[in-house]
Parts: sequence; C-alpha cells; structure tokens
Amino acid sequence: MAGRKQKTRSQAGRLRIVAGNWRSRLLDIADVEGLRPTSERIRETLFNWLAPRIHGARCLDLFAGTGALGLEALSRGARSAVFVERSPVAARQLQKNIDLLDAENARVLQMKSSDFLRGHSAERFDIVLLDPPFAEDLLSETCRLLEEGAMLADGAVVYLELGREQDPPTMPGDWRVLKDKTAGNVRYMLIGT
Repeated sequence: MAGRKQKTRSQAGRLRIVAGNWRSRLLDIADVEGLRPTSERIRETLFNWLAPRIHGARCLDLFAGTGALGLEALSRGARSAVFVERSPVAARQLQKNIDLLDAENARVLQMKSSDFLRGHSAERFDIVLLDPPFAEDLLSETCRLLEEGAMLADGAVVYLELGREQDPPTMPGDWRVLKDKTAGNVRYMLIGT
C-alpha cells in the first residue's frame, strides 16, 4: 500500500569474513527484523585495533545477531567465542554457520543478554563485543553488569557500537576510551578496562 511505512528487515543475504583462516568465506544471514551486521569496513578497522590482542583471546559476542564480530575474531586466531543472541531464528542460523565452519571453539546461547549477564558462570573474557539494537539503549546497563559480574579478564577490552548521534554509555569509573571513530551512521569505540 502506497505511503505505508514498512518495518525494517535485514536483507536475507550473505556475510563475508574479512580476514584470517576463513577469509572470504560467505555465510548466510537470517532474515530477522532489525538485524544489521557490522560492515566489513568497520570490522577491518576494529580488528586492526585488536591485532595485538586477538591471538588466543577468549571472546564474548553479546547481541550476536549474524555473529560477524565473533566469527571474525575466531577466524583471526581467538581461542574461543561465546555468542549470545535472543532471536531463535538468528541463533539457529548462527549455529548453522558455526557448524559449516567446523568451529569447535564457538558456543551459541539463545537467550537475552541480560539473562546471560545476571546468570553467568566464572568464565572471564579478554574481548567483549557489544553491538546491541541502537534503539534499545542497552550499553550503559550492559557495561555495568559486565563490571559487576567480574566477567572481564585483567586487561580486557570492550568494543561498543552505537548510532552516530547517540551519547556514549555511562561506563564504570576506571574504564577508558582507547579508540573512537565514526563511519556513516555508526559510532564505534574500543574501551580499556
């Protein structure tokens, strides 16, 4: 119907791994409302920032969606990745992609990120990747829960992705911005803890 606003949906399509062991591998993307994979350009910059830290890192990809960030980390030498995704459809597609890549060091948990953060085990992470739905304003609470739950290894870094016009989240007192860039409508930051 003309003039009627349609819900934003991701284009069911393909995700390309930028570099590493799975370089140029194409993976299917679930058709889920609001799903927006991190662009190749931003992933390339992020993983240039993370290059000295990625080998052997334990990663948490919260709000995983397509899993683009965690899969890129594994491709580039991360030891393990935990993917947390609330959408059953997106989580199933992510598991299919992990199976296709034969990534035995990856685990998908289909649950809300807040439930994971509140019920987390003693596992600690070296790199945490946060790319939540921009409109839901989840970053401040997520950062607080990460800190309170003692989920970060010594010297851990946290990647934040938010809308260009959004204010940065409130972060725990000793966290500091290491890198801060924008690309298109996205602002992305690397935080030291």
